Amino acid sequence: MGRELKVSSIERGTVIDHIRAGNALKVVRILGIEGSGATVSIVMNVSSGTMGRKDILKVEDRTLSREEVDKIALVAPGATINIIEDFEVVEKHGVELPGEIGTILGCPNEGCVTNSGEPVSPRFTVVGREPVRLRCVYCEEETEDVEENLL
Repeated sequence: MGRELKVSSIERGTVIDHIRAGNALKVVRILGIEGSGATVSIVMNVSSGTMGRKDILKVEDRTLSREEVDKIALVAPGATINIIEDFEVVEKHGVELPGEIGTILGCPNEGCVTNSGEPVSPRFTVVGREPVRLRCVYCEEETEDVEENLL
C-alpha cells in the first residue's frame, strides 16, 4: 500500500485550487508572496478527476483583492478560490477571464500610446483562452506573455 503525503488544513486564508499543473509558481509570483513571510503551501502535479493533474496553493492569513483574482485568471483561468475561516470554507468561487482586461497589464509595444506618457490606460481584448492571448485595443499588438506585462 502506498503512502500518502497530506498538506495540513489552514485556520484562515485562501486556497487556490484547480490551477493547471505547473502554474502554481506563476500564481505565487503574481501574488508577490515569495519572501513575504506569509506561510504558503504549494502542492504541484497532483491527481485530479477533472483535470488529470493540477496544482493547489494555500496562503495563510491572506484574502485576495479583486485585482489579484483578475491577475490569477490570466495564468490560471480555471482556478477556484476558497476563502477559509476557522478551518472551514466560507466562500468559494471560480476565477473568470473577462472579455476585456484593463489596468492590470501593460502593452508590450513600446510605441503604443499607453506607453507614451499620455493619460491613456492600457486595455486588451481576449482573443485566445488556451493559452491566454490578448490584443491591445490601441495598437493591436498581441501577446501571450501575460506574466511579463503585469503591472
